[in-house]
Amino acid sequence: MSNSKMKAILVREYGGPDVLQVAEVERPQPQEGEVLVRIVYAAAIPLDYKIRNGWLQAVFPKTFPYIPGTAISGFVESVGAGVTQFQPGDRVFGSVNGAYAEYGIAAANELVRMPGDLTFEDAASIKAGAESAWKALFTEGELQTGQTVLIHAAAGGVGQFAVQLAKWKGAKVIGTASSANLDFVTSLGADQVIDYNTTRFEDVAENVDLVVDLVGGDTENRSWSVLKRGGMLVSLTQPPSQEKAQEHGVTAKFNSKFPTYEDSETIAQLIADGTVKAAIDAVYPLSNTKEALEKSETRHGRGRILLSVSSS
Repeated sequence: MSNSKMKAILVREYGGPDVLQVAEVERPQPQEGEVLVRIVYAAAIPLDYKIRNGWLQAVFPKTFPYIPGTAISGFVESVGAGVTQFQPGDRVFGSVNGAYAEYGIAAANELVRMPGDLTFEDAASIKAGAESAWKALFTEGELQTGQTVLIHAAAGGVGQFAVQLAKWKGAKVIGTASSANLDFVTSLGADQVIDYNTTRFEDVAENVDLVVDLVGGDTENRSWSVLKRGGMLVSLTQPPSQEKAQEHGVTAKFNSKFPTYEDSETIAQLIADGTVKAAIDAVYPLSNTKEALEKSETRHGRGRILLSVSSS
């Protein structure tokens, strides 16, 4: 393969996993303020297949063909004009435009340098889950020590981090999970785990300060009653009902604020020193992206699904 080419997964039309194709494409060049990253791991997250299915055209319009994915870990390969905070060889994590490829372009402010003892696998899970959990709990949820938080889908790629970060903050944590994942969520530090297969969470949870909703739909509708007045619901799936929020005397938020660079550094350090653990569900080679996304779509994974792109 010549120097200017790279392997990538291309999507040429909206559709199911079959529209994912391995192709050889031109390696992109970083422009001013940009960084070219040699990708070691890319995370396959639910957002990726929702975009590919054509469900989110209004929010994330795509021009075909496009390379899916955003969350990565890797090395800085080269930098564009004006980039002084990174140099070739730096270990980084963050967001690139098109992660399912050997190389990707990132705006310099979308990357964070990895602490020395952070692994590439764990680093790839930060933008793909840990940061969303931080945002839901602290940036938007304003969770304080001593408060109670209910986390839906606590075993998932975001939920697993939310449980651990909430405990780190000193909150009381209630999580919902399937029967198979009860022990796992308990092992993450949850004070109470509700088996959503056998128990309606609203029958056992009450006076909750914050609900982190990673499910939406019926789960959101049933969550209002467990909140105390003045409490908050943060949804990561859909804009929540402002009417219901008013009716129950609570606040409801969706994508209003995002974590800072310092927040990302804090998360990376918590994972590097073992305070927070990143559960990796499965790792697939780039050529098996189709299988990775099919697994992601079952929504029964435990932790994150990664694509292994190049050796570290």
